[in-house]
Amino acid sequence: MDDTISSAQTVDDLALLAGLTAAVTEAGAVLLDRFSTEDRVDDLDTLLAAIGDNDVASVAVLRPALERLRPEARWDDDEEGRGSLGAGEWWVTDAAEGNVNHIHGRVDWGVTATLVRDDVPVVTAVFLPALGQTFTAVRGAGASLNGSPLTVSAKSDLAAALVGTGQAAPGEAADVRRRMSASIDRMLGAALLVSATVPATLQLVQVAAGHTDAFWQYGQVRSGLVAGALLVQEAHGAVNDTTGAPWTLASDDFIATTPGLASGIAAVLR
Repeated sequence: MDDTISSAQTVDDLALLAGLTAAVTEAGAVLLDRFSTEDRVDDLDTLLAAIGDNDVASVAVLRPALERLRPEARWDDDEEGRGSLGAGEWWVTDAAEGNVNHIHGRVDWGVTATLVRDDVPVVTAVFLPALGQTFTAVRGAGASLNGSPLTVSAKSDLAAALVGTGQAAPGEAADVRRRMSASIDRMLGAALLVSATVPATLQLVQVAAGHTDAFWQYGQVRSGLVAGALLVQEAHGAVNDTTGAPWTLASDDFIATTPGLASGIAAVLR
C-alpha cells in the first residue's frame, strides 16, 4: 500500500475512530443477540436464509451510523466485490463477517468497517462480539486490540512459522482452487503449521496480534482483506503480493506477514 501519509489527514482519520468503533459495536450487539452456541443448520436453504437475515439485521444498524459519520463516502458492501474502487472515499464493510460460523454456533465471526480513500484503507474497526475483542487501526497511527498496541511477531524462520489461508468466496473459480491447493501443498513443506479456514479477517487479526505469522489468499475479495491489511500494516507487518510488491486492491494475490518472513513466503507461493 502507498506509504505517503499526511499528518493532517491522519488527525482527521483518528477523529473518526470513536464513531466507527461505536458503529461496529452496535451492529455486533445485534448479531450477538441473535447468536447461540446451540445453533445448528440442517440444509442449504436454512443456511442461506439465516445468512440473509443476519446481514439485514446488522446492516440496518451499521449503514446509517457510518453514513452519519461520513455522508459523502460511497458505500460498498459487496461481499464478493473485487478490484479497484476508484477515487474518493468508500465505506467497505462486512456486516456479518464469518456469518456461516455464527449460524453454526461458532464464535469466530464479527463486524468490520473500513474507510478506503483513493483505493487505500485508512481507518478500520473490527468487532468480534462473541470474543469481546475490538481491533482498530488508523493509517500512520498504529493498530490496537481493546486499546492496547499491536505488533506482529518477530519470526523470520518460515520453518518455525504458523501460517494460514482460506477461500475468498464459495464456488471459487477452478484456476483459483488449483492455485490454493498447490500453495497449501508447498507451504506444508515449508512452514511449521498450516491452516485453512474462513473468514480472512479472523486470521488477519491474529497476524496483527502476533499470534500467527502469516496469511495468504488468492481470491481477492475487498471486504475480507482491507480491514486486516491495514491492521497488519499498522502493527508493523508486511502486506505484499506474491511478487513482493506492495499489495493494492488491483493485486492478483495477497500476503500479510512479518517483515522477516515476507520474502520467503512470497518465494514459496510463486
